[in-house]
Amino acid sequence: MASSSSSSSSCYLLFFSFFLISMAPLLVSADQFAVGGEKGWAKPTGNDSETYNEWASQNRFHVGDEALFKYQKDSVLVVNKEDYENCITSNPISKFADGNTVFAFDHFGFFYFISGQPGHCKSGQRLIIRVMVQSEVEPPQNTTTPPPKPAEEGGGDHNDDDSFRFGPPGSIFSGSKMGVASSCFMTAVVAAFVILCLFV
Repeated sequence: MASSSSSSSSCYLLFFSFFLISMAPLLVSADQFAVGGEKGWAKPTGNDSETYNEWASQNRFHVGDEALFKYQKDSVLVVNKEDYENCITSNPISKFADGNTVFAFDHFGFFYFISGQPGHCKSGQRLIIRVMVQSEVEPPQNTTTPPPKPAEEGGGDHNDDDSFRFGPPGSIFSGSKMGVASSCFMTAVVAAFVILCLFV
């Protein structure tokens, strides 16, 4: 009887080990991006090697990620597209002035940031971040469909337009393919557990 109990305990321990190992690659963690890298959020001097938008274009932002703004004697304004383009600071969606602002992206779409200090925005202290989304459903492959209409860009607004999809087509990490891959993997783990329990 002790042998059966020991086999059962080993079987459960083995199952939970497999389960934890199998879940590790499927966990998605949020990233925090330091805006502007080492220089932080500051008025460009004219000698800067890249603009804030060039910095943003080198990163991929997803829902749940955070932007970290580090600055002194300045502020961060979240604005709509029109206020971004015209450097209007009088009617921000949100305003931060704590010197160490962490802004979390709670939906996909465009987010517009400008400095609240007079003249800083026009000098280049402004930023557009595009937060990406992956499709839950793959579009049909062999049908003719009209091209998607351009996405509306405005103050972090979002819609379900296909133009927000990023990543290489056919990537196992996109939409339903990731779900299928994870389902197959979990089925294999459970099958291995059952087989081991039967023969242990």
